[in-house]
Amino acid sequence: MEYVILNNGVKMPVLGYGVYQVSQEECEKCVLDAIKVGYRLIDTAQSYFNEEAVGNAIQKCGIPREELFITTKVWIDNYGYEKTKASVLESMKKLKTDYLDLILLHQPFSDYYGSYHALEEMYKDGKVRAIGVSNFYPDRLSDICAFNEITPQVNQVETNPLNQQIKAQENMIKNKVQIEAWAPFGEGRNNIFSNSTLDRISKKYQKTVAQVILRWLIQRGVVALAKSTHIERMQENFDLFDFELSKEDMETIMTLDTGNSLFFSHQEASTVDFFVELINKRRI
Repeated sequence: MEYVILNNGVKMPVLGYGVYQVSQEECEKCVLDAIKVGYRLIDTAQSYFNEEAVGNAIQKCGIPREELFITTKVWIDNYGYEKTKASVLESMKKLKTDYLDLILLHQPFSDYYGSYHALEEMYKDGKVRAIGVSNFYPDRLSDICAFNEITPQVNQVETNPLNQQIKAQENMIKNKVQIEAWAPFGEGRNNIFSNSTLDRISKKYQKTVAQVILRWLIQRGVVALAKSTHIERMQENFDLFDFELSKEDMETIMTLDTGNSLFFSHQEASTVDFFVELINKRRI
């Protein structure tokens, strides 16, 4: 495994296993399989409703806790100083751990300042090793970096060949914040796995398109999260450290960038409305 060093000196694996949309019923087995394959970074969230299953896997896997890098995220409904502190402690209980390696604010809405202050305090108290945000665009990231005591260690954003986050990554580098990719495969949208450019490059290296995408991200300095419920695919996604893309191929992939999300824009009012509706549904 290769690592990046966060702005506070903490080592973070460059490749992780994400459990978004992995059901509670299959999540424990999937995490155990991922750890067996070699993954040590496991990424979950309060809003995924599978923290307990991840915790069961952590408890059963036989790997020393200090060798794992466990991430979860605070959901918007738990924003605000006191609610965030309570929710993080509840997440730790579900995950069966007395500390977290990384805790992120999941969305750039509601009282994220109050929540971030709670994360800062938990960081100082040693309950979390690193703190950060998710889905924060350059303006919001610069804002939270400028007006808080502790600079976020990580910003997790949609990053893939069709939405490459070039300017956003430049801003993160400027602010010493590590970029981490969710949806590196764009959930297969826009026929990314049959893209002719990526297919041609994959054949050149005798690798899959998925492996080329993950290798491309890692060579850009992006931490990548790969998700699969099949151990064979987990192994395939993990098999990245025996080849390197040429400068020419890296630049060729850069030409695929559309600069647009494959999902939604957090800068659109309709996105805020969507999350408000989602919160209200989950309260029922």
